[in-house]
Amino acid sequence: MAAPSAPRPPRPRKEPQPLVIPRNAAEEQRLRLERLMRNPEKTVPIPEKLNEWAPRPPPEFVRDVMGSSAGAGSGEFHVYRHLRRREYQRQDFMDAMAEKQRLDEEFQKKLERNKMIAEEQTAKRRRKRKGRAVLLKSVAVSAYLSNMLAGCLLSGTEKIRNMNSFLLCPF
Repeated sequence: MAAPSAPRPPRPRKEPQPLVIPRNAAEEQRLRLERLMRNPEKTVPIPEKLNEWAPRPPPEFVRDVMGSSAGAGSGEFHVYRHLRRREYQRQDFMDAMAEKQRLDEEFQKKLERNKMIAEEQTAKRRRKRKGRAVLLKSVAVSAYLSNMLAGCLLSGTEKIRNMNSFLLCPF
């Protein structure tokens, strides 16, 4: 027999939590968040993504092949029914995967089309901006030259005033 040990200290008692029944989904989510945030150091289990269902692969070797002769036993119908159900499930799965693949391809084509349209619009706007900048520069240069020619007739202070106004232009 083991030697008597010292009595255990009493366990700390938890505070009784009031029973709160959530009335809607938002309140339920709020309660879950509050529960998680009571102890932020505690790790939170994040479930893995579930794999999609896929039918069992067909057996490599079929042991009990059904014959085509009449007079099959009463138990053969159930075997046939299960095989038929499995085959229909497999066909439905293949159809669903083909549809999903078709939709993915359509989506990718749509993304490519939208990207091309956006690039065309951007290039068009870029050409327009550059054309506008060239036009503004040519207008500014012609204005400067006309001011210079007109400045020959002006006095010195008026020339300086015209030059400052040109330099302050926002072209």
